Amino acid sequence: MTDRILLAHGSGGRLAHRLVDEAVIDALRNPILDRLDDAAVLELEGRIAFTTDSYVVSPIFFPGGDIGRLAVAGTVNDLSTSGARPRYLSLSLIIEEGLGRSELARVVSSIRATAEEAGVVIVTGDTKVVERGSVDRLYINTAGIGEIPAGVDVSGRNARPGDRVLLTGPVGDHGIAVMSVREGLRFGTSLVSDCAPLGGLVADLLAACPRIRCLRDPTRGGLATTLNELAAQSGVRIVVEEEKIPVRDEVAAACEMLGFDPLYVANEGKLVAVVDPRDAERVLAAMHAHPYGKDAAIIGRVENGPSGRVSMETRLGTTRLVDMLIGDLLPRIC
Repeated sequence: MTDRILLAHGSGGRLAHRLVDEAVIDALRNPILDRLDDAAVLELEGRIAFTTDSYVVSPIFFPGGDIGRLAVAGTVNDLSTSGARPRYLSLSLIIEEGLGRSELARVVSSIRATAEEAGVVIVTGDTKVVERGSVDRLYINTAGIGEIPAGVDVSGRNARPGDRVLLTGPVGDHGIAVMSVREGLRFGTSLVSDCAPLGGLVADLLAACPRIRCLRDPTRGGLATTLNELAAQSGVRIVVEEEKIPVRDEVAAACEMLGFDPLYVANEGKLVAVVDPRDAERVLAAMHAHPYGKDAAIIGRVENGPSGRVSMETRLGTTRLVDMLIGDLLPRIC
């Protein structure tokens, strides 16, 4: 077969079957997927979480990850932050004619590795090939299903005055890592995306404290947007302390050069948690015990006040409003 994907590979004929078999099925093989029926038959119990997302990141390979790892991690994280244990994923590939087969193989290999890390099984999917220029190399759509344990109630509506706000690590790594490749930026140290599946971390947090109020991964729009979403959903005010929010020096320098605020830059491997103040130190300790939460910090608190308002106490001793952006700071970031 040619080392480039042709429009004929999306025809549904012999070439299409060979592409799917050799590039996807062989790499992701498992008993459910191997049936190759039009729908996967799954075994589930109790309450179910279901989510879907699409990934259009540019470029498709970036420091610390690629579109395949991003797709699996992003969907796993959306399930996990609902309190669910991720179980099954679907995978749909929309491929631009001319994409290299080696590039597709690299992405699918990353998908397999990330799914194995996350403990999820890819059970169904679809592949389409479209004309040059119809998409930018490769787009991925995923859907995920997870099981919510009994007694777990995690929602953006659950924050209460007095609660503490925790963050699992430095913000802005993913957005600046992708932008560094896109714009040809160079840093004195290696900056990579934080892209990671967080199901294991969430499981540890819920084991330590099953009554966690809210969990959210601050992706597009960054930490600032996520805090605004939580404040609006719960009808509360959130106050964060600038000096408590971890930001890597490289990210801070890049944001200063580009005129960005790190609070609005995307993350793909961080969690925001809102917990009862009596549980804050226990949850923080559970974060520190996990590789994806070793730099966690308590960054703020929930208060009564203007509903949906987020404020920041600055290093200068002043307070400023942290609003939600109207537009997109960094397009094509996930």
